[in-house]
Amino acid sequence: MNNPGLGGLDPELVRKTMLAAADAAATHTLAGFRTPLAVENKWQTGFDPVTAADKDAEIAIRAVLSAQFPDHGIIGEEWDAKASAGAFDWIVDPIDGTRAFISGVPVWGTLIGLLHGGRAVAGLMAQPFTGEIYLGLSGTSIYQRHGETQNIHTSGLTELKRAKVTATSPDIFEQAGTVAHLNRLRAATLQTRWGLDCYGYCLLAAGHIDIVAESALKNVDIAPLIAIIENAGGVVTTWDGGPAEQGGNCVAAATPELHAAAMKVLRG
Repeated sequence: MNNPGLGGLDPELVRKTMLAAADAAATHTLAGFRTPLAVENKWQTGFDPVTAADKDAEIAIRAVLSAQFPDHGIIGEEWDAKASAGAFDWIVDPIDGTRAFISGVPVWGTLIGLLHGGRAVAGLMAQPFTGEIYLGLSGTSIYQRHGETQNIHTSGLTELKRAKVTATSPDIFEQAGTVAHLNRLRAATLQTRWGLDCYGYCLLAAGHIDIVAESALKNVDIAPLIAIIENAGGVVTTWDGGPAEQGGNCVAAATPELHAAAMKVLRG
């Protein structure tokens, strides 16, 4: 059955395609995880690592998406964008959290998202080492592991002072000149955990974390995660309340009330 929220696409076909693409990526990511891979640095100043596993996994994902939806665009982390013949674009990050990946820490994930007219309508995060999948589309977000599937929901928290916060690294805020903004949020909340990458957003969707705050995100870092959080009851925007699909300074929260409070603190 076609779904207006997915631009008329069959949600079951979208779901199966995302899962197939994630499986194709896992062949390459798992083969490289906790092995002595060569690491390239994409930045002249600072450190933004990439490995052969990133590149090969994205090629595998693109092959699955193009075979099923040849007219759709594909925007990926490692390769040039493929133009869309219509309103659909897939957003792909084969290994979100490459720093964690090369350190042997299983909080990295494969991100695959679908935009329709620039808005996130479906998203998946797969962590193949732990066997976990988070997927959001058509009003529902699910968690899947070892063949068992359950619906997930955000915590429902509305009080900022009780919120558990996560962010990837203070270095990112220092480079973006937004440390003071984050420090205000940390002072107003219960605790802050670092270094969870995409996994933190999924823990928010599942009700374990309440706020994710990030600075200077790329579209591939955030767009696939939006549908997972929104379909679980959460809110994701830029710090000024705009759409988060193109990245930038972004905040995700468990409820509209908590999101509004976090935005107010971040903006000062």
